[in-house]
Amino acid sequence: MFKFEGLEVWKAAVEVYCMVASTTEGLFRRNRGYLADQIRRAALSASANIAEGTGRAGSRESKQFFNVAKGSVYEVVSLAYVINAESLFSPEEYSAIYGRCDHIARMLSGLIRKP
Repeated sequence: MFKFEGLEVWKAAVEVYCMVASTTEGLFRRNRGYLADQIRRAALSASANIAEGTGRAGSRESKQFFNVAKGSVYEVVSLAYVINAESLFSPEEYSAIYGRCDHIARMLSGLIRKP
């Protein structure tokens, strides 16, 4: 097993990607595929950077990838906000994605602060 597979933050990031992928499926039919693509890439980047960070030798390098992952989480939130503002998400979909992203950002902050 890889180290990242045991991290709750990585599992949560994969969960957010799956949530985003399923909730944005309808955007392609509404001619908003560019929004779906962007938010999916951001969500995928978060989990990928968490995984990559655990594979680095030093703490400084790991933290750099965790910071990039946190930035990707913030990007997901921003894009979700735009999609919600255009009434393309249900209030429940937006709330679920926002809440999970908030939780992930907090976990990443903890990993970044770790000595």
